[in-house]
Amino acid sequence: MTADLSRLTGLRSGKSSFYPQYRGAAERLERVVHALELISRALVRTVEGPETLVCAVAEAARAHLSANWIVFALADGTLPDAGPRRLVLGPDATPFLVGNVEGPPLPDDVVSCLDEIRCGRIELNPLIDSHYAFVPIVLGGGVVGAFAAWTPKHRTLDTTDSAVLSILASQTAVALQNSALYQRGQLLLERAEDAYSEANRTAADLAVRNRELETTQRQLGVAHRHQVVDDERHRIARELHDSVTQAVLSAGMQIEVCRSDIPDEERSERLDLAKDLTRRAVEQLRSAIYALNHPSDADRTSLPEMLEQLGVVHMPDELAVSVRIGGTPTELPGDVEHAFLRIAGEALFNAAVHAHATRAVLRLTYRADTVLLSVSDDGDGDPARMRLILKLAASNDLDGRHRGLANMQARALEMGGTLEVRRARIGGVQILVRLPLTGLQTELGTDDVCRADDLESEQ
Repeated sequence: MTADLSRLTGLRSGKSSFYPQYRGAAERLERVVHALELISRALVRTVEGPETLVCAVAEAARAHLSANWIVFALADGTLPDAGPRRLVLGPDATPFLVGNVEGPPLPDDVVSCLDEIRCGRIELNPLIDSHYAFVPIVLGGGVVGAFAAWTPKHRTLDTTDSAVLSILASQTAVALQNSALYQRGQLLLERAEDAYSEANRTAADLAVRNRELETTQRQLGVAHRHQVVDDERHRIARELHDSVTQAVLSAGMQIEVCRSDIPDEERSERLDLAKDLTRRAVEQLRSAIYALNHPSDADRTSLPEMLEQLGVVHMPDELAVSVRIGGTPTELPGDVEHAFLRIAGEALFNAAVHAHATRAVLRLTYRADTVLLSVSDDGDGDPARMRLILKLAASNDLDGRHRGLANMQARALEMGGTLEVRRARIGGVQILVRLPLTGLQTELGTDDVCRADDLESEQ
């Protein structure tokens, strides 16, 4: 402590008899205090950024030394986050931009000193001459840069100035590091605030999108419920059309015949048949209502048996129906067999009522990967017109009189199959339904049968 005090004040004794020495020491002490005040004012500007800090420190050194030139520089590769890395203050505190070719040239000594510091050729110990000072900037045990000063003739440097410059250099290194860290922290804070603001905006946007999604989901739910109701309405209408309507129309046909001039005995028989068909329509209506409320596949007969009953019992007497079963019959899902039965019934009914057919061939063929249902008649139906009706059905551009054909196509598509309308070999129309068995979860026989083109070759 005594040595440091002696170094700063230049006193080796406190006796007042040494007045000249005391006076010089007092002046140096005053200058040191002023210098430390300048240094403290410079260092508190750390938060204003490295550039402001470096300029303030260099100006403090210039003011303390009354220097003509002040050089501050960092060695290449040291304190990578610190800046500016080089600064020169000239006479009257004029800053010089190092490397700016448009400005006034720097003295050779200043340029040489800057190159030495930049390349790292820096002595660890301060160098103090009468009018030149070179003080290294030490941080963490290593030299990171240096201060250099050139003073006029009336300002002679001494050990006090060396101590002041050493304090300034060491504090500057720490302040530069702190300033860089502070600036980085400020940058991170700004980025965090921007990210927070962006997150808030994103959250608000997501909230809006979520409300829109909830509204859309509610609308989809309403649309789905309407779709379910519409599908059920269409299913019920199709069931009634393919069962009750056929029986009622058949009864009406019998009554219409009774209005013509026919024998009383035949009229009585036809009226009894109309009565029986009407009763059967009521039974079918009740059965359809029961089936809608109690869907079940239990206790059902096989599809070939149901087709036999359809051809013998449910068709008008004017239509002779022959049923052919090909391949090895196997059980299909209940809804598939029900669809086949409804398609066959509608096709036979159309052949009798609309095509005025007298003969129909119904053939069900089981293959390894396909089930074929073919209904051929000898009536006067037009396959081209029926195909046009099916095209119109795709756009729902049909009246009620053609719903039977559209229903057949819809049932085939719902099963995953196809429906084709062709000219039958026996003269009329052939309805051909082809159903792939992939995905039906059933075991089919491996017997292969004749091609679909041979289905009409009946004797």
